[in-house]
Amino acid sequence: MRSPWYKSVSSVFGLRPRIRGLLFFIVGVVALVTILAPLASNPYDASSSSSASTAVPNIYSNYRRIKEQAAVDYLDLRSLSSGDTLKEFPLCGKERESYVPCYNVTGNFLAGLQEGDELDRHCEFEREKERCVVRPPRDYKIPLRWPLGRDIIWSGNVKITKDQFLSSGTVTTRLMLLEENQITFHSEDGLIFDGVKDYARQIAEMIGLGSDTEFAQAGVRTVLDIGCGFGSFGAHLVSLKLMPICIAEYEATGSQVQLALERGLPAMIGNFFSKQLPYPALSFDMVHCAQCGTTWDIKDAMLLLEVDRVLKPGGYFVLTSPTNKAQGNSPDTKKTSISSRVDELSKKICWSLTAQQDETFLWQKTADSKCYSSRSEASIPLCKDGDSVPYYHPLVPCISGTTSLKPEEFFEDIQVWRSALKNYWSLLTPLIFSDHPKRPGDEDPLPPFNMIRNVMDMNARFGNLNSALLDERKSAWVMNVVPVNARNTLPIILDRGFAGVLHDWCEPFPTYPRTYDMLHANELLTHLSSERCSLMDLFLEMDRILRPEGWVVISDKLGVIEMARALAARVRWEARVIDLQDGSDQRLLVCQKPFLKK
Repeated sequence: MRSPWYKSVSSVFGLRPRIRGLLFFIVGVVALVTILAPLASNPYDASSSSSASTAVPNIYSNYRRIKEQAAVDYLDLRSLSSGDTLKEFPLCGKERESYVPCYNVTGNFLAGLQEGDELDRHCEFEREKERCVVRPPRDYKIPLRWPLGRDIIWSGNVKITKDQFLSSGTVTTRLMLLEENQITFHSEDGLIFDGVKDYARQIAEMIGLGSDTEFAQAGVRTVLDIGCGFGSFGAHLVSLKLMPICIAEYEATGSQVQLALERGLPAMIGNFFSKQLPYPALSFDMVHCAQCGTTWDIKDAMLLLEVDRVLKPGGYFVLTSPTNKAQGNSPDTKKTSISSRVDELSKKICWSLTAQQDETFLWQKTADSKCYSSRSEASIPLCKDGDSVPYYHPLVPCISGTTSLKPEEFFEDIQVWRSALKNYWSLLTPLIFSDHPKRPGDEDPLPPFNMIRNVMDMNARFGNLNSALLDERKSAWVMNVVPVNARNTLPIILDRGFAGVLHDWCEPFPTYPRTYDMLHANELLTHLSSERCSLMDLFLEMDRILRPEGWVVISDKLGVIEMARALAARVRWEARVIDLQDGSDQRLLVCQKPFLKK
């Protein structure tokens, strides 16, 4: 839409195309100088990089003096003078509000997939759909800030009906309380028999710890929570400064993953009925399954072998299944009915059943490589190099052993990322955009520490943005994504106790719409320029998973940033190009997604 200022200029100079083009160019240059002049002292300058780590930059300290409308008019003039028309993508229909690509169970079944394979991710069967911007539901509301948003969410933000809620049984009614347009989660309840704290304490005692607060001291930092319910166990682990990652199969309604992410808890769609999980071998300190619905003794126990693949040496597998209670009260009867197959297989893969309390069983994977060489010839073989390619490849009948994956280069310069984060945070302010309802005061305040919660680093490398967020005590967690065709640094990220996953950005990400507050992409677009990916589709996918009023920060070369700015306009993002003032052609593109109400 053209601004009134533009219309007034065009009305005066509309009869002289050449003069109009020259004036457009002059006005554009003036507008650009107006915008970039206050950035001359930007701490990205090499000469001031040392001070950047100690002082938060106030890039927009002269906000009132900067004419935001001039920037908008400059972008309009520039596109018009070049003859380009930035056509916005149309808005999707109501049927796409909760659309998750690559998970068409009906289509997979019709394609001949069965025995659980139809529930897995299949992007190869994805049909070409109209390119459009996914809108939020009519009654969608901006989530409450952390930590209040952990315990209270808007019912209109998740696809679960009142009838589904009421029919979910006593476990759900103890876990959640549905009131008007809100769902309240009870932090003390979450499992059928006891509170979450008692349950976590029980697991700690089974390991030999005095309390669940000692998990980290015992080397348990990352937990893969299979079928996490509505996230109560994960929420408790987060309070203990651990990093749980919830995975659950795609669900059209009442999704565990969607509810967990809405609460600000790490989660993603994932199952392993027929394919490996997108994690490298030896990734997690604990794998947890509490009434997760997985049948462990099917497919020659291949599902359990996948757990062994992602479990670190010395790691724990926790299995709780209260609904499978056998007739009789003797421990032997319970063991036969619940864990006989797991226990039988554990001897072949060098696991040991270390403890059992009530309906909870705990196995520990050996850290002694000699165990594997001393097994009988009939035992399950160790995986060879290349057997454990982790990006949705078929399950393999082998075990991972104890060899750890550790590239020689471990850390980048964390000081660089600390400085970068300070600059990012100063840019993530509602005051950047003149149409935001919050207006500036005498000084431009920095955003609150809890303004964002769910962050995705789309090209995470070593996870140092995640580390910088922790150092600055921001109340955010990061899904560190390592592109499949980049150097596989995910083992380093997971070894640091961070959440992470492998992903091919030529494909949609396995999550529900509107699940992240901020997306960060450092040189991702340059990386993808050599791939088969469509950047147009990538921006539509980024918009799908970004919450309304969420943020995008893209760092890349000038030419790539200019192209990205044009794509940002097509998905209706407010966008600003920031010159780092360091003599390079590197630029930042800072964007905010609008709240498109119906």
